[in-house]
Amino acid sequence: MNPISRPSGASPKRLFVYGLGALLLLLAWDFSGLDLPMARWFGSASGFALEANWFWRGVLHAPMRNLGWVLELGLLVGMFRPFGVLKALPAARRAQLALTPLLALLVVSEIKLHSHTSCPWDLKEFGGMATYISHWAWGVRDGGSGGCFPAGHASTGFAFVGGFFAFRLARPVLARRWLVVALLVGLGLGLAQQVRGAHYMSHTLWTAWLCWAVAAAVDAGVSGWIARKPSRAQAPVPDFEAPKPARPPASHG
Repeated sequence: MNPISRPSGASPKRLFVYGLGALLLLLAWDFSGLDLPMARWFGSASGFALEANWFWRGVLHAPMRNLGWVLELGLLVGMFRPFGVLKALPAARRAQLALTPLLALLVVSEIKLHSHTSCPWDLKEFGGMATYISHWAWGVRDGGSGGCFPAGHASTGFAFVGGFFAFRLARPVLARRWLVVALLVGLGLGLAQQVRGAHYMSHTLWTAWLCWAVAAAVDAGVSGWIARKPSRAQAPVPDFEAPKPARPPASHG
C-alpha cells in the first residue's frame, strides 16, 4: 500500500470522533454560561473601550477579511491552473479545496441571516438596548438588532479548514499544518471580535465547528465520488509475438 494513501490519525472514523468530541465540548461551553462573564472582561456600562481600536478593528478586521478573499481567489485560479503545492492534488481535490470555503461561508451567513441573537455591544449592561438571551432560545427576540450568531469574521480563517481534508491523502504533513494555521487565524479573529464586543466566545466556537462539519461533509462526498469513478488505468498492451524470420531455403547438391 502506498504510504501516503492512509496517513496516520486521519482515517474517516477518527475524524468523525474528533468532530463529535469537539461538538460535545462546544455544548459543554454553552451549558457553562460563560459567554456573558467573558464579555464583561472587555465591556462595561459605557461600552467596549477597544471597539474602535486601531489594532483590533483597523488591522484584524477589514484587512484580514480582504486577505481571506485573496487566498480564495488564488484557490479558484489554482482549481483550473494548478501551481505550487496544488499540483500535488488531482482535479477533484483542487475543486474541493477551492469550493469548501465558499460553502462554509454560505452556511455561516445563512444562519446569521435568521438569527435573533444580538451582539454583546447591543446589551443594556454595555450601553445598548438588548437583553441577554441564549442563542438556543430560537425565535425569541432580545430587543436588539439580532443577526450576530454565529461569528462571521472568524470564518475568514475557519472556512479554510477544508484544506486539511483536501491535502490529507496527498500531503498529510502539509494538511496538518494547514489545519493548525486555519484554526489559529480563525480563533485569533474571533478573539479580536470578542475584545471589541462584536461576538461571544460561543459564536466563534460554533463557527469553527460548522466550518469543520461542512468541510467533512464535502470531503465525504468527494471521496465517495472518487471511489465510484471508473478507473482510468491504461489497458495492458497485448504481448504480440514478433514474427519469426523466414528460414532460408535448403541448398541441394
